[in-house]
Amino acid sequence: MAVRKKTTAKKIPKISPENELKILRQIVDLTSSDMDLSRTLSEVLRIVNLTAGSDSVFIYLVDVKKRILTLRASKTPHTEELGKIILKMGEGITGWVAQQNKPVAINSNAYRDPRFKTFDILPEDKYEAFLGVPIIYKARVIGVINLQYKKAREFDDKIVDLVNTIAKQVGGVIEHARLFDETKVKATQFDSLVKVSQSITSERYLDEILNLIVVVTAEMLDSKICSIMLLDEKKGTELVIKATQSLSEDYRRKPNLKVDASMIGEAIKTRRPMAILDVRKEKKYFYHELAVKENLSSMLVVPMIVKDTAIGVISVYTNNPHEFSREEIDVLQMVANQAAVAVDNTKLMEETLKAKHALETRKMVERAKGILMRMNNLSEDAAYRLIHKKSMDTCRSMKEIAESIILMDEFQK
Repeated sequence: MAVRKKTTAKKIPKISPENELKILRQIVDLTSSDMDLSRTLSEVLRIVNLTAGSDSVFIYLVDVKKRILTLRASKTPHTEELGKIILKMGEGITGWVAQQNKPVAINSNAYRDPRFKTFDILPEDKYEAFLGVPIIYKARVIGVINLQYKKAREFDDKIVDLVNTIAKQVGGVIEHARLFDETKVKATQFDSLVKVSQSITSERYLDEILNLIVVVTAEMLDSKICSIMLLDEKKGTELVIKATQSLSEDYRRKPNLKVDASMIGEAIKTRRPMAILDVRKEKKYFYHELAVKENLSSMLVVPMIVKDTAIGVISVYTNNPHEFSREEIDVLQMVANQAAVAVDNTKLMEETLKAKHALETRKMVERAKGILMRMNNLSEDAAYRLIHKKSMDTCRSMKEIAESIILMDEFQK
């Protein structure tokens, strides 16, 4: 039975048996449909509105792990607010409905109810009548449907029961659609991780690999900015930005970060992920003015670790406050570690090439020394000094001087 406040108010028009049967048939059709979460919620909104003729309809879904409700669908145009309006379990009338698993019907002055929570960005907060019902799946609350009216309305038991029945019937459809969407997200993440892995084993230059990683990661986590910062090679005390998909020149040109004097540096020192809900409100955040200018809000930073050593960080930013899930953190950590492998492999390759070049230079110089010793009757030390002096005077490498001597000797034969 719904918890209701009585008042003298206009009654909601009764639903004819024909329309009630029509609504029930639409619910049956919905339960057998195969739609994504967004389309499913839109269809639920339409059916509920057809049933009760409200001025606005909101659907909140429950995150069981975080114990919060998030606005996911609205009859009225609140596209920008979807996913941003968040309530804790028990907070507001909506949170009360979810926590108590009971409908609430308020005929008038709903905004004066002591449980009511206002949002400045939602003009519906001024509406008079309110009906909230829990969405049920397998005996647990997975969401709440709210109906609001500009004028006072009298909710009879039949309307409340019908809307409550609809909410129970569509619970399974909504849950399946949500699981389907989550599966698609995981599939996208898997494909992105495959792209990252393939880039690491490719013959591309490091800059190209890192740029590919930030682009793929930003898309995978739906972040505004993703960047990779590496420790400077000389001292290892500063983080230098090496790759970002951000088009902002101000962000690309931001100064290096001192590891010991920055929040991001903590991820290097502790070798642990670090999440900030809103960097614009964090005094210790180094790029505060840039964050305000670029409208950056939440930040997730994870260390790039290879061989138990942190060599840099990957960071992602969102436009709006966002609590990063354990899964998002784990995915970014996997990407970070793969990126660290790419950097380490490139350094090993560079060291191998340097060693190979040094060996080739030594062989060339040894051969050129022998030619000078034979042609000019010089000692080994004098021949080496002659090659070295020629290299210094002409600003050419000793390998180039040695190659010239060898070529000249072969030409004279």
